[in-house]
Amino acid sequence: MAKRCYFVAGTDTDAGKTVVSAGLLAAANKRGWSTLGLKPIAAGCEETEDGLRNSDALQLQKAASITLPYEQVNPVAFAPPIAPHIAAKEEGRLLSADRISAICKGTLLQPADFAIVEGAGGWRVPLNARETMAHIPKQLNVPVIMVVGIKLGCINHALLTAESIARDGLRLAGWVANQIDPEVSHYADNVSTIRAMLRAPLIAEVPYLEDTSAESVSNYIDLDLLQSE
Repeated sequence: MAKRCYFVAGTDTDAGKTVVSAGLLAAANKRGWSTLGLKPIAAGCEETEDGLRNSDALQLQKAASITLPYEQVNPVAFAPPIAPHIAAKEEGRLLSADRISAICKGTLLQPADFAIVEGAGGWRVPLNARETMAHIPKQLNVPVIMVVGIKLGCINHALLTAESIARDGLRLAGWVANQIDPEVSHYADNVSTIRAMLRAPLIAEVPYLEDTSAESVSNYIDLDLLQSE
């Protein structure tokens, strides 16, 4: 597996996982590290002449220094922008954490210095009747980077997600405060409250940006702050 591999989890849908994941890859690229990014499950894909393509997965593919075929970046793709287990049911498919994790492990055998596996939705998004998205990082046995979309309710979402990560036996290596609402009230108070109540380090504060390119976001990320143990 890659020397440094992290699962990126969001506190909610649209917390900014992809923007931050691409920024993490760009920050690692700046250090001269070889990088790869995976989005194993994606819903809300567009039909193209090459097959289903997801904009988030394409961002990760572009940001990584190691070029991978799209099917390795995003092995499970659904057209409708709905919960993955519902999309799978509509297509008569069954999502399996074992299978998805095995595909990820195969791709992560690539010699990379830094790798990101981005989740879909929040930590407890179902894969099937028994398993959730959390089963993938558990089977990969990788630490987690949590992206908190700073908006009303973010403190509760952040603390509940962090508690769930710990309960599942995984390490929260760091978290990112991502300002998704330009007019959020008491931004600094929200961030300082979460920071005081989490043991994991705050590795980035990403302000509301018009330019959400990987390079732009990478300027706010400090990889040195990630907990190694």
